[in-house]
Amino acid sequence: MLTVHHLNNSRSQRVLWLLEELQLDYTVVRYQRDSATMLAPAALKKIHPLGKSPVVVDEDQVLAESGAIIETLVERYDSARRLASSPGTPERLRYRYWLHYAEGSAMPPMLLSLVLARIAKAPMPFFAKPIARGIVGKAMKGFVSPQVRLHLDYMEGELGKRRWFAGDDFSAADIQMSFPLEAAQARAGLQDYPRLADFLQRIHARPAYQRALAQGGPYDLLT
Repeated sequence: MLTVHHLNNSRSQRVLWLLEELQLDYTVVRYQRDSATMLAPAALKKIHPLGKSPVVVDEDQVLAESGAIIETLVERYDSARRLASSPGTPERLRYRYWLHYAEGSAMPPMLLSLVLARIAKAPMPFFAKPIARGIVGKAMKGFVSPQVRLHLDYMEGELGKRRWFAGDDFSAADIQMSFPLEAAQARAGLQDYPRLADFLQRIHARPAYQRALAQGGPYDLLT
């Protein structure tokens, strides 16, 4: 039996979605972020030394890192190859690329945007606020915002070439790509990116996605 150690409002939501797409039996152990720091509770370190989520326990193996988890579970349990194309095909190469791109390239500027926004709003002495906001503003204008636009433009263009990220068929790469795009929508909206907005509408309508929400609990990136 698979066990998912699930943190609210985190990358582990897409692991639940993957398991629903694969129609596998699993149990969920829920953890809540600290309301002040938004960090994961220390209890997660009992499962994995980094104390991060997602973590999946498959029999006696502890799996961490969402991309590695998705790739491993697809290899082990997707015998019909519904969520990954056959090895050696162009689709398989794109599938592997987007699995890694999601966290390696797309998420860093999204995360920087979130961190800088929190710095600008953080409690601090009144005389420090203009300095902090000035630094944040320059960082956003000079680096972070251009990087976010660069990646959103790129992803929008790629979805103009094919229906899903790896090809014409839905794959686990689309599951991996869901989090950075949901983060982008939550931070600034996707009104200038109709293909990306349509992608999110299509994945959110999938029955397996809806079942995963029921398993994982409130997912505030959608609000």
